[in-house]
Amino acid sequence: MDTNLATHYFDEVRRQFRGYQRLGEGAIAQLKDEELLATVDPESNSVAIIIKHLAGNMRSRFTDFLTTDGEKPDRHRDQEFELNSVPARTEVMRWWEDGWSRVFSAIEALKPEDLMRTVTIRGEPHTVLQAINRQLAHYAYHVGQIVFLAKHLRSSEWKSLSIPRGKSEEFKRKLLAERKPGSWIPLS
Repeated sequence: MDTNLATHYFDEVRRQFRGYQRLGEGAIAQLKDEELLATVDPESNSVAIIIKHLAGNMRSRFTDFLTTDGEKPDRHRDQEFELNSVPARTEVMRWWEDGWSRVFSAIEALKPEDLMRTVTIRGEPHTVLQAINRQLAHYAYHVGQIVFLAKHLRSSEWKSLSIPRGKSEEFKRKLLAERKPGSWIPLS
């Protein structure tokens, strides 16, 4: 095992997870309290439900990550898609923060030699690398849903979380002006 590669992988995974966490928080912060519970139709999920599901998944997957199955016996996934009461924003954000805390605690504890260890999810073997990549894709998917729903709900009041529409060339010029000689800046 190339320890430099494994260390780089764990650093990159933390960077990406933090990016998705920030992206989600940027969208959530723009929502009014009642919009956290809004759905676009009876079959869709609200931002609060998506967060509840993410938190349940994060707890299950990243608690005792190396030593127990990623689908904990006390997880009740279907209940993650139900709200028995109207949660306050503080409760929803507690779910969010608890979930991310578990993710980062588990990844921080990993050592380069853990990268190719086998863990299970629903009894199915995965390398640590596969298990983390699986969750990275899953969380990106749901954070994308949160951003999409928040943007829909805020409509003309939405504040872009990346390069605003029609501002790509301005952004590129600014990057080039700030660019240090010899540094690389992606322009796409």
